[in-house]
Amino acid sequence: MPIIKSAKKRVRVAEKAAIRNSKTKRSLKEAIKSLHKVIGSGKKDVTAEHRKAQSALDTAGKKNVMHKNKVARKKSQLAKAAKAAGSSAPKVVAKKTVAKKTVAKKSPTKKKK
Repeated sequence: MPIIKSAKKRVRVAEKAAIRNSKTKRSLKEAIKSLHKVIGSGKKDVTAEHRKAQSALDTAGKKNVMHKNKVARKKSQLAKAAKAAGSSAPKVVAKKTVAKKTVAKKSPTKKKK
């Protein structure tokens, strides 16, 4: 057991974070399991479960419970499985960026008298 006040606080903070992280992990596992269950049953409405699983993965990545690359890999695997099951997986549309044209500034000219 820590003796120093700041160390005691770190223990309390770490316990709270562990509880938060375990809740996030649990909801993620449930969402993925339910998606696999729907895929295995052969139901055609896979998109709703796929959306929930993607959302849970995004949340886990945002809260740093999972590494962002692992989240991307899992999302890709789930999308592939959902597509194989015959659902129309929601597509992520990238925004088109338009390059702004740079305008050359005119050099100041002195007026002659």
